[in-house]
Parts: sequence; structure tokens; C-alpha cells
Amino acid sequence: MDRDNLFGLFKESIQGQVEHHLKAEFGAQENLTFKFEIPPEPSLGHLALACFPFAKATKQAPPKIAQLLAQKIEPNRAWERVVASGPYLNFFLNPKELASLVFPQVLKPDYGCSSLGKGQKVMLEYSSPNTNKPLHLGHGRNNLLGMALSRLLETAGYQVIKANLVNDRGIHICKSMLAYQERWVYAELPLPPTPQSTGKKGDKLVGDFYVAYDKKSKEDPTVADQAAQLLRDWELGKPEVLALWRQMNDWVLKGFEVTYQRLGCEFDRFYFESKTYQSGREIVLKAFGQGLCGKEDNGAISVELDDPNQPKKILLRGDGTSMYITQDLGTTVQKFQDYAPLDRCLFVVGNEQDQHFKTLFEVLGRFGYSFGLEHISYGMITLPEGKMKSREGTVVDLDDLLDELKGMAAEEILAREMFDPQTQGPQIEFTAEAIGQGALKFLILKSGAAKEITFNPKESLSFEGATGPYLQYTHARISSLLAKAATEPAVEPKLEIGADWNEGETGLLLALAKYYEVLLASVTDRNPGALCNYLFELCRSFNKYYYDTPVLKAETRTLVEARLGLCLAVQAVLAKGLRLLGIEPLTKM
Repeated sequence: MDRDNLFGLFKESIQGQVEHHLKAEFGAQENLTFKFEIPPEPSLGHLALACFPFAKATKQAPPKIAQLLAQKIEPNRAWERVVASGPYLNFFLNPKELASLVFPQVLKPDYGCSSLGKGQKVMLEYSSPNTNKPLHLGHGRNNLLGMALSRLLETAGYQVIKANLVNDRGIHICKSMLAYQERWVYAELPLPPTPQSTGKKGDKLVGDFYVAYDKKSKEDPTVADQAAQLLRDWELGKPEVLALWRQMNDWVLKGFEVTYQRLGCEFDRFYFESKTYQSGREIVLKAFGQGLCGKEDNGAISVELDDPNQPKKILLRGDGTSMYITQDLGTTVQKFQDYAPLDRCLFVVGNEQDQHFKTLFEVLGRFGYSFGLEHISYGMITLPEGKMKSREGTVVDLDDLLDELKGMAAEEILAREMFDPQTQGPQIEFTAEAIGQGALKFLILKSGAAKEITFNPKESLSFEGATGPYLQYTHARISSLLAKAATEPAVEPKLEIGADWNEGETGLLLALAKYYEVLLASVTDRNPGALCNYLFELCRSFNKYYYDTPVLKAETRTLVEARLGLCLAVQAVLAKGLRLLGIEPLTKM
């Protein structure tokens, strides 16, 4: 068992007692299933054991089993009492024992880490933008989910390779290129527009041409043929087409890098579809030669899918050009070759691509590739006024949103008079950026991947409720308390178990002990939302404790030190959790 699985130690002890009594009373010999839950209120107990799974082995009703076990199991060092509640057996854990387990571990940098993925190498592909537009709010959800999952996987002992598959070729790229060639935007400039001549970030400049193409295509349907010809010329390697493509891609990639650095996104490997699509084409042609796929009347290569409700999947167009899935076939095979032995590849991609990945995995298996593959699907993020559309320019630009959130946070900082604007300008700048990003990151991550999100910037910046700023404010509150304690007469926090813990303190100890299980659940469920909800509940419990219980004005110096030690432990876990989410734990707000 992992060192930090503190609740696991209690569960292991309970399991031993229950097995002993069920065997003694009913002769239960078969393997028993243990299902533990956390009661909704601490007054009902700290850990509940469901007795439903024991009914078959004992031939008794679950409530009767719970009653019998409550009578048989005596209080001990681990729990103070055991109570039957219907079909549940509720344990009230010993807070001193909790403290003796929590305090030696909680300040260690690796507290909460597990060995679940030890020895396993996984690739996590996230971001995966197209080089024809800037990153928008939807990309933001992808990037923030990807980074949070990579950190969580690392806490579980996995070796994580963070990969970014850049979609830098295809018809959508050619649309921006055509609009640039024809000068459908910035025609008034004497020279072809560049980031320098327009003063625009490179990805935003190229995005303007993508929007211009969409507008033009509605007026003149023939421009679609021109874009298609550009794609054919690109695949033929025409020098002037490749030169323009490289130039515009370079502008976009430099723009992306600025945004990535601001958000804290990191990558170990970049894959470019322009370099992998040919290998995908070779895979398809090889499979065709083996009779694993067929040819359409127009020359396109296709494959039948297992689902009879799905049409044939085209893998190569009739003119020989690659499809989106062609590129993914080549890139996926390349990944497992590059990082052999690679145990698993995870794709963080929106749920509009659910069918694509189902098809991709099926086709790879059909062609003889037995890879560990997983699609981490996430819901769309919308605005109160509806869905965003890149081609129509109705998206929330991620850079602009970060600037807006930072500005709103700065206004709140000044209104609350947190810092002196005359002397602490850099501190205001840093704090406003941290609060703005904390608001965005927590809102996106707290809902879990699968849910749709409607984004409201003002609500996300609230200092109350389940928001990033609320968590940051709690961390800053503890920092202020500890700093005040260090002044004359100085009092040091002590992580000790001698105090008589009250109900609020016992609740905090329980919460700290659960941190390991929360991280493990976040990893196994691929859901940072579990960690978000845990941190919010931890902060809510602490703030109630802060208002209900005197810390610096406790009756004795020993009690002051013990309570400060508990505050320090809460702050340590809160800071660890926030950093896993990519949120800055602020010390002053």
C-alpha cells in the first residue's frame, strides 16, 4: 500500500475486523466485496461500509449484518465508535490517530502521490491546434485539461510525454493562404501584410484571413475550387506555395508559443501533420494491397466499419490526397515507434470528434496495430449567447479573454485596496494575472471533462463560492494568519497530536487524509473536477473553522501552536492541489 494512502490504512483495518466476524458468525468463506463511502455529514460518521455485498455470503439482510457487526467490533486506536445505520456500518475515526498519520506526511512535496502508474510510459496529446487561427476559449479548455491531467498522471507515477499534434496542412490551411494571396484583408497596405506591418500577433493575423475566406466563399462559391487547387499544389511541392505556407505557419506558431507560455502549457514533443501524413498514406496503401480495404468508383480508398449505421470510411480521396484520418493513422503509428515501448496514448480532443476516434481505433486494429489508445472526450464551452464559430469570427480569443480577466481582477484588487497602486504596481500586475487565470482554470476544470460549460467571466471572478479566486483567497488568508503569528510575541505552528481536537479540526484532518484518494480518483477517472471539488470543500471547511474557532487567541500557547500547525497543513495541501490545476497559490489578496 502506498505510504500516503491514509484512508486506505483505516479501510484495511476495518476489512480485517469485518472478515473475521463474518467468518466467525456465518462461516462466510468466499471473497467478500468491500464498498466504502463517505457519509454526507460528519455527524453520521467519517467512513461508512455498505453491507449489501455481504448478503449473499451470510444469507442475512444488510441492516441485520450492520447491527451485528456494530455490536461485535470494539473501539480501538483507529476508531472511537461504530454505529449501524440501516444497511451501513459507520465508523467514527480517532482524530488523534488521524493526526499521527497525516502530520508526518503532509508537508512533504510528494504527499498524496501514488505508485499506480510506476513503470508505465504514456503519451498525452493535447492542444492540437490548426495553424489557420489563434487559440480561442475552446482551445483553452483543451490546454488546461491537458496540462492538469499530465500533472495528475505524474503524481500517480506515470512517465508522461506531453505531445502536441499541430494540424499544419490541409484544406483549412489553404483557405487562409488563398485569402492572403488575394489580399482579401489589409488590401490598403502597400506591402503584403506581416505581423510587423500590421502590429498583430501572428496567429491573429492569419486568423483574419481565415474569416475573410469564409465571408468570400459565401459570395463566390468558386473560391472553394481555388483552395482545393492550392492543396493539390502543396502536395505536389510547388515552391511558391510551400514558401507561403511556411511563412504563415511560422507566424502562427510564434503566436501560439506566447499564449502557451502565459498559460503554463508545456510540451515534450511536437508532431506536425505535414510530416506525418505521407506515412499515413503508405499505411492505407499497404492495407489496400493486403485486401483490408477497398476502392470506390472514383478511385477513393475506403473501409467498411463494424457499425452498420456508419457509412464507409474514406481513407484516401480519389485524387490521392489524404484525409484527416489518414494523417492520424500515420501519426499514431509514429508515436509508438518513437517512444517504444509506449504503454498508452491518450488524446484530449472535444466530443465532436467522438466518432472520429472510435473509427480511428477500429481502423488501426483492423490493420493489425494493437495499441493502448484512449480518447479523453470533453464537452464544448459556449457563451451565454451561443456556440462559438471560428470561421465566422464569433469566438472568444484566448489572449483577449486572459487580458479581460486580468483587467477585471485588477479593478477588484484596487477596489479592495489590497496593494498600494503607487508603490506596488508590479505586485498588482502579478496578482491580477494570477487571479484572472485562476478564475478561468478553475471554472473550466471543476465541471469535469464531459460536461458542457457556459462561460461567464464575471461569475468566474467571484471571491465567494466555487471559484478559483475563492481558493486563492483562502490560501492567502492562511498565509496572513501564519505571518501574524510570527510577529511578537512569536508563535510557531507545530504539527502535533496532543491537542483535544474539536469537530471542525477533526473534519479538516479527515479532509487532509482524503487527499491521496482524491488524486487517485482524478487520475483513474481522467477528471480534474474531483480535485477541484475537493479543494473547494477543504476551503469551505477551513473558512468555517476560521470563523468558529479562535486560533491566535486560543486558551493556551500549546493550543495556539497546534491550531497553527493544522492551518499550515491545510495550506500545504491546498497549495499542492492548486499547482496541479495550474493555479498560483497567492500569499496576499
